[in-house]
Amino acid sequence: MAEPVALAALALDAALGWPTPLYRRIGHPVGLFARLIDGCEARWNRPETGFATRRALGILTLLLLLLVAGGGGWMLQRLFSAALGGFAWIGIALFSWPALAQRSLFDHVRAVAQALGADDLAEARRAVGAIVGRDTAALDRNGVARAGIESLAESLCDGVAAPLFWLLLLGLPGIWAYKAINTADSLIGHREERWRAFGWAAARADDLSNLVPARLAAVLLCVAGGGGWRIMVRDAGRHASPNAGWPEAAMAGALGLRLAGPVAYDGVMHDKPWIGDGRTEATAADIRRALRLYVRASGLLWLIAGGAAWAL
Repeated sequence: MAEPVALAALALDAALGWPTPLYRRIGHPVGLFARLIDGCEARWNRPETGFATRRALGILTLLLLLLVAGGGGWMLQRLFSAALGGFAWIGIALFSWPALAQRSLFDHVRAVAQALGADDLAEARRAVGAIVGRDTAALDRNGVARAGIESLAESLCDGVAAPLFWLLLLGLPGIWAYKAINTADSLIGHREERWRAFGWAAARADDLSNLVPARLAAVLLCVAGGGGWRIMVRDAGRHASPNAGWPEAAMAGALGLRLAGPVAYDGVMHDKPWIGDGRTEATAADIRRALRLYVRASGLLWLIAGGAAWAL
């Protein structure tokens, strides 16, 4: 691939995000993936079906999803190359843009900081509830702030670093295949009994596809923050995910905070280990510090994209 594509896609996302009028008119491409996953799950993930059969049907669901996402990306890339020649990168960048989430992630987390800064805990809980899966109704100010920072760190990987990585590696098919896998993992890649068999393939594929990007995101956070290396190496393995712990531990170390810890999902408290050895009293100011780290780390990704464009 050639390579102002990644820089152009990053610039479009940073400038525009995914505009609300566009979302209202056509939705977002991941909505198509979600409908396909939901349809397969409703038809194939039945309790009376055996574990092995449900796992096989989950693999089939993922393959169908990759056929739609990766195959569609491949056809579009071929079409742009044939129709636009040397300007094909413009079409590829336009169709890569929705797969990135720099702007939307920043805006969502900033809304949490603004609500906390205005002493509106109810609004802060609502804002953070839009980006995390945990129960938020009983979170105190510190818990809300930590949740926002954790989501920011983890989503630097799956919202920015990983899509960019797969775009640079495999072009339009790569970035959309990644988004399809990541969407499947978020919907069905869970450990609860209902999902354990059917979502197995989605969870394992997501682990594999984030293996390099998660560690890249963690390194960039440490570089951007001027520290955090010791905590990153020591605590990355404390997270249940083989990947999410890397950027989260890097963020905790760079900010001098403790993240993760006990958390409730669907009314059930989970005694998760702490990541980091700083204070637990996170504030709106800490979220703003985390956002500055996020912006600097994203800037480093721009440099990587620019370096790839120059080298290729």
